[in-house]
Amino acid sequence: MTDKPETTSPKKELSPAAKRALAEAKARREAAANAQSRPTEKHGPKGAEPTRYGDWERGGIAYDF
Repeated sequence: MTDKPETTSPKKELSPAAKRALAEAKARREAAANAQSRPTEKHGPKGAEPTRYGDWERGGIAYDF
């Protein structure tokens, strides 16, 4: 017989800052779940974003405007 003693500890009271952080995290999760996905780009460049470094990059060559 394996009777384990119940080890229920009383719940620790959260600080107001912790409660705010949990509420903000919940709101961010809900907003992310409800966010509409961005439309896909049609006829755009293939591969990585060519303007990711502030310059237009094409074929390994950076063009600065």
